[in-house]
Amino acid sequence: MDKPNKLAPRAVAGLVCLLAILLLQMVLSIRTESQTWDEGDHIFAGYQSWKTGDFGLNPEHPPLSKLVETLPLLPMTLSVPEVKNRYFKVEAFLDGRDFVFHNGAGRILLRTRLAAAIFPLLLALLVFFAAREMFGIPTAFLALTILVFEPNLLAHGALVTTDVALTCCFFATIYSFYRYAHLPSFGRIAITGVAAGLTLAAKHTGLLVFPALFLLAVCELVRRHNIGLGRKIARFAGALVAIAVIAVAVLWTCYGFRYSARPAGLEVNPPLASIAARDVPPGQASVLTGLAKWRVLPESYLYGLADVIHTTDGSPSYVLGEVYRHGVWFYFPVAFAVKSTIGFLALFAMAIAAILTRRLTHSREILFLLVPPLFYLAVAMSSGLNIGVRHILPLYAFFTVLASGAAVAFWRLHPRAWGYAIGALLVAHAASSARNFPVYMAYANELWGGPANVYKHLTDSNTDWGQQLLAVKQYTDAHGVKDCWFAYFAQTAVEVRDYGIPCRVLPTISTIFLGEVEPVPPVIDGPVFISASTLSGYETGPGAANPYDAFQKLRPTAVIQHGVFVYDGRFRVPLASAVAHAILAKRALAAGDTDRALQEARTAVAADADSVRAQSALGDVLTALHRPEEARLAYEIALNQARTVEPDFQKSWIGSLQSKLGL
Repeated sequence: MDKPNKLAPRAVAGLVCLLAILLLQMVLSIRTESQTWDEGDHIFAGYQSWKTGDFGLNPEHPPLSKLVETLPLLPMTLSVPEVKNRYFKVEAFLDGRDFVFHNGAGRILLRTRLAAAIFPLLLALLVFFAAREMFGIPTAFLALTILVFEPNLLAHGALVTTDVALTCCFFATIYSFYRYAHLPSFGRIAITGVAAGLTLAAKHTGLLVFPALFLLAVCELVRRHNIGLGRKIARFAGALVAIAVIAVAVLWTCYGFRYSARPAGLEVNPPLASIAARDVPPGQASVLTGLAKWRVLPESYLYGLADVIHTTDGSPSYVLGEVYRHGVWFYFPVAFAVKSTIGFLALFAMAIAAILTRRLTHSREILFLLVPPLFYLAVAMSSGLNIGVRHILPLYAFFTVLASGAAVAFWRLHPRAWGYAIGALLVAHAASSARNFPVYMAYANELWGGPANVYKHLTDSNTDWGQQLLAVKQYTDAHGVKDCWFAYFAQTAVEVRDYGIPCRVLPTISTIFLGEVEPVPPVIDGPVFISASTLSGYETGPGAANPYDAFQKLRPTAVIQHGVFVYDGRFRVPLASAVAHAILAKRALAAGDTDRALQEARTAVAADADSVRAQSALGDVLTALHRPEEARLAYEIALNQARTVEPDFQKSWIGSLQSKLGL
């Protein structure tokens, strides 16, 4: 690693210009997007953390990005919804929605999203300086140019979420440790420790930075094992311990050095001990409770770890047109192949070729740019949480620097021929991304049919994350739509009516989870809007388990921003009707209104007698009315029907129904 020279004025101007292009693309993109699934949750939690020291509203995510992104809100006079101490996810989502829309969604989202843009800009700077230090100034500008037009960074860079913040801090930690390995000093240990602490505070998967650092330390020892091995082992061991201590101190700083997740008089609902015992495997639960007992880490952070462990164990997946009950190992490789530009994939392939043919001989740089992302990818592939390429966003930062270093190495061999080839790939990368402007969320490269076909391969935050409501509003206005139906993936976290869309709501998993449904008749008249994630059935189950399965066989009138499908005509939706009335029955039963509950449950069964949810709801109501024989019949029908569902999706019903039948 050569000591980099001071940047020339022309280089500084180029750097500023590229950063400005990155910022401009993000700003113009976010102005076309409605609030996405998580943003209201993050915004309200971050604001309350500043104002009241409450870190328990959204403990599933550490506070760093939320605190940074809500800084612009602090001078404003805002209306704050009453906190009702509901289940923490319900509380945060519903209060977050109220907070954003009661205070003017446009101004709240614009301010917080502009603050969020600091993380992709910092990441771009880090990539530039890391590439410059590792390979030189041409590599730095090539890497920065690739990153500036990276569609996945543009899609998520200025959203009020955690993924780009994690990517920035994770890359900063590895780059800092690279500098320490090259020239050890306590100052570089301290910088690495601070960066590692910020990585922990950005997202719970930031914990992976420690095994990544350990692997790199081992690589350093193996790479030069014959030079003072014992002393090197002691030095790296001491450095890793110091980094960990500093990182934990930084994490505590982000939580205000307070163990309790919530201010005095408030507790997280449910308590940490409860969620650890219920949702976490025994071995991991004992570790979490031990850490809580000795207060090694903040309560909110430990609570979030418990929630992450539970979530990664049971989230459904959708990939290549198939629905899976749990995560599948090939999800992220497929997502990477679909969501990366052809130009970027070719440049990365060039990097692999350069390493194998020894055209790229920077052994330390190769290890630091390959080991952390490959380890991160391996962990992601073994997890059960398959909901978006954003979860492997750190790969793009590392692979961008590596690909750029390899490209410049080839270029130096034959400048003219390789210059044309690299230039063509760079243009292809930028052009493919630019063709999607300003709608980057649904990006897919041309080999997979482009953004118009991404829903066939992937869903959730790869295409449909709640960002299309402004475009849907434009569609309803342009077509004079005054009455419609909408099955929207992000409904309740985002209200379609908050954007002036005159649609009645069809049930989805989010409306079921948050308990906000309205009656739906078995036959409805269009237009019917269905978002891609809901249409796929990846949360409800495939085939007959999906209330909107029949729409998959129909040709839509229009597709809005590659993620909302429009259907005109009259449609039978018996399962959607049954689900809606079953949830209304459950709500009435919880309120003690058994007459209304029985009416809703019978309406649900009348709409679709084969609905597991409807028959189960009827059984619950009859049980409450002390009519056990009738209840048993309803439960038996529900159980028999549950056994016809796709095998992987039976488990969510069969266990509870057998318990109700005493089996």
